[in-house]
Parts: sequence; C-alpha cells; structure tokens
Amino acid sequence: MLGFLNKKSKPVLGVDISSTSVKLLELSRSGNRFKVEAYGVEPLPENSVVEKNINDVDAVGEAIAKALKKSRSSCKDSSVAVAGSAVITKHIEMDASLSEDEMENQISVEADQYIPYPLDEVAIDFEVQGVSQRNSEMVDVLLAACRRENVEMREAVLEHAGLVAKVVDVEAYAMERAFEQIAKQLNLDDEHQTVAIVDIGATMTTLSVLNEGKTIYTREQLFGGRQLTEEIQRRYGLSFEDAGLAKKQGGLPDDYESEVLIPFKDAVVQQVSRSLQFFYSSSQFNDVDYIVLAGGTSCLSDLDKLVQEKIGNSTTIANPFADMAVASRVNATALSNDAPAMMIACGLAMRSFD
Repeated sequence: MLGFLNKKSKPVLGVDISSTSVKLLELSRSGNRFKVEAYGVEPLPENSVVEKNINDVDAVGEAIAKALKKSRSSCKDSSVAVAGSAVITKHIEMDASLSEDEMENQISVEADQYIPYPLDEVAIDFEVQGVSQRNSEMVDVLLAACRRENVEMREAVLEHAGLVAKVVDVEAYAMERAFEQIAKQLNLDDEHQTVAIVDIGATMTTLSVLNEGKTIYTREQLFGGRQLTEEIQRRYGLSFEDAGLAKKQGGLPDDYESEVLIPFKDAVVQQVSRSLQFFYSSSQFNDVDYIVLAGGTSCLSDLDKLVQEKIGNSTTIANPFADMAVASRVNATALSNDAPAMMIACGLAMRSFD
C-alpha cells in the first residue's frame, strides 16, 4: 500500500512537477490562518517532462534542487502528485467493523476486481469516506490505484534533490484542497454551488468541477500557453526561449496584440467553453455558478473578463494566497504573480495539516 491518501501531521513541502517547471511551497498555520514560509519556481529543460510523464530524472531532480535552494526551505519531507489521468479511483463499500489492517488485507486480495493492470505493477491506497448512506453497517471507501512506475519516478526525482516523498497525492485532490482558500474569497452564498476550475498550463488544460467543495468531474485536454509561445516564435523569428521571455516581458512588435494575442485569448475562451460543454453533456448539470481560472496562462491581461463576457459565468483568477500571511524571506510580489500557477503546489503543501 502506498501513501496516496494517508494523513501526515509533520510539515511537508508541496512539490508540483508540470511539463515546463517545478514549483515548491512550504506553509505553516497559526489558528485558522496559513502562512507562506517558502516558495520557489524553476523552469525545466525542454522535454524533461512530457504530458505529465517524467522523461529525465536527473534534469527534473536538478531543477527541484535549484528551486529548493532559491526557496531557502529546510523542509526535507515532501508531497507530490500524479496526474488524474494516471490514476484509477473507485468507490466501494466495506464492512464498518473491519480495522484498517483488515481492510488493507481485503483490498489486496480483491483488488484485481477493480484494477485492470497486473497488481505487482500497481500502487494502491484507500481512504474511508464515512458511513454508507445505503447501509449503516457499511462504510464508503475511496480506492486509488496508479502504475507503480509513475510513483517511483516522482520518488526518484525528489531523492535526487535530497527530498523524501512522504505523500503521493492525485492532482485533482490537491486542486480540491487548494480550492478551500478560493472558496473563502468567492463569498459563495450557497454551499451547494458548483464551481469550475480551469487550470491552463503550458501544454495541458485541466477542467475540475467541484460541487459542495468536492470534485465531481475532471478532464484533461492538450492545449496551453505553449501554443502562444510557438506562434510568437514562428511569426517573429525568435528562439523558443526568447519567445517565452517576450511573452512575459513585452517588447514585441505593434501587431502582436491584434494578430497573435487576441486570437489566442479567443482560442482559450473556446477551449473553456468546449470543456464545460463536455461536462454538461456527461452529467445532470447544465450550468456552473463560478469559473476559476488557474495556471500560468490565466495571467494574460483581462482573460477573466473575456471569459465572463463570452461564456456568461462569473469568472475570477485563482490566488490561494490572498488571505495568507507571507514570511519576510518570501518575495510577495513574485508570489502574487505566480499564484494562479501554484494551486496544486498549495494543495500539496496543505497536506501538512491533514
């Protein structure tokens, strides 16, 4: 059994490994208020991670080590996540009288009913969700399984950076945990409301729909900010690296906004709309109460206003740190700029307080 869902009380460093960067976050808590103790972001060499799969352990480990040095965190225990698409989750019912060890033994014996892979290739964990609504003598159990190589790759890159993987989580659950910080800001007047979080990364856009604070739908789509960088590169004859810098820092020709940026923003809106339509067509829902934009690409100027105007739902940019204190050693401006891309790292760092 592997620590997908197990609870840890010792502080852990949240480590988010995406296709273009690694992001680290350390949190502390006083009462109900969190404090950002340390954070770091480090770009990854091209193709070291492709579509959430780690291709180059050394390169990713080196990037984590650099981010760790920049962050000045002394935390050695860490929390990392695998992509939702790599994980099989099942809800099963089990006898409430069983101890945790007995449940573990029973799941190990019966796991081949739920998991379509050879069991020696799979990491499995479970968490009791509560008493079954159908039968008070049973409990609902969430079973999570993932190919062991996905977990071992993440353990290896953390070890390379001098860290220990104490928790292996699932990205969707980390996002759900970080959403607790966003929900406070939205002043949701009804706890039953449905919120769509659209995480637009460099190569992947992930839609997570939460109802009453729980994830009810996730979908990954190959689309992201890299397409804007590639269009800048193509149109203005720049290297990929220079195109990425120009995208962030400006200084592109006058026609950039009208010819490149606006069409890309329209493509983002179309992607958000399409992702929501997939959700509506596969569920009993036909609307959401709020759209939260996350990921580095969500920082494009006025993107939230454009999504709200075209799709018609209240839209905001994610900032899980808005109500948090910030340690003096943390660059608060840089943290604020990176905040929309730090949702998963935040959710992973929050595992310290489960």
